[in-house]
Amino acid sequence: MTEATLIYGLVLAGGKSRRMGSDKALLTRDGKTQLARTVSLLERHVECVFVSTRSEQAADQERQKFSQIVDQYDDMGPIAGVLSAMDEHPDVAWLVVACDLPNIDDATISGLIDRHSGEHPFTAYTSSYDGLPEPLCAIYGIGARQIVDSFVAEEINCPRKMLIRSDTELIAQPNPQALDNINTPEDLANSSIRIAG
Repeated sequence: MTEATLIYGLVLAGGKSRRMGSDKALLTRDGKTQLARTVSLLERHVECVFVSTRSEQAADQERQKFSQIVDQYDDMGPIAGVLSAMDEHPDVAWLVVACDLPNIDDATISGLIDRHSGEHPFTAYTSSYDGLPEPLCAIYGIGARQIVDSFVAEEINCPRKMLIRSDTELIAQPNPQALDNINTPEDLANSSIRIAG
């Protein structure tokens, strides 16, 4: 595998968790935070894994356990983390995964990697709910940077819109519940994870 075909992992953990009211990266199950679980999962599949975080979170005790890439872009949502990762390592593809997916599994990650050929700038699953691309468990290929930059220049920062409007390889999810996320206290109440205390 040449450096040009390497895939690095990026766990998005820089959100403000406004709807949840507490840091989603620190939600725990079986004694492990969502952040630690997601990093551990990606480490089984890619060369190395980084945690995307905002500057004010970088000193957080849990985030400090992992290699971090601090956002260099303000008020852009998840795409800020993707762009910052591309800045640091421009010659790799990025497997981008949100930290708030408690059901994500090895089959979901390996399926995405297996289908990423490099012929498309993005490789993503289709949502099991609306058929649209799932941008927060997707591979952003080396050729994606120019495309992302062009959307940002048009003030389009939504990753889903970017994938919808691009040459994205879309594949079916092996586990339809794998990409269900936890956004609100109600979501949390219906799951097996809890707030760390």
